[in-house]
Amino acid sequence: QVQLVESGGGLVQPGGSLRLSCAAPGFTLDEYTIGWFRQAPGKEREGISCISHYTTPSYRDSVQGRFTISRDNDKNTVYLQMNNLKPEDTAVYYCAARRFGFCTWTSSVFTTWGQGTQVTVSP
Repeated sequence: QVQLVESGGGLVQPGGSLRLSCAAPGFTLDEYTIGWFRQAPGKEREGISCISHYTTPSYRDSVQGRFTISRDNDKNTVYLQMNNLKPEDTAVYYCAARRFGFCTWTSSVFTTWGQGTQVTVSP
């Protein structure tokens, strides 16, 4: 069964850093386009970063320059390094996978999702 497992969330002060991990027991992540999405309370889910074999990694403007997405094929894991975190980054973060597809912020085209990991940025 294809599944994704996120980890690495937590509570951090503004200006701090976290690294989220997206692991894929049972399938090879390198064959997929992987997106990171987040959903804050009362807001819609939004795509914030994406990595594929077709283009350079993508970032939403609000995280550009602060977040970095990367793959470690040996560990079959995709990471989201988040630096200079702000209170408005507080949300549940999800990774999602789609096969043979370009990066997009359209969540409905991603076929496999993780359970999410909470990130809270607060003094």
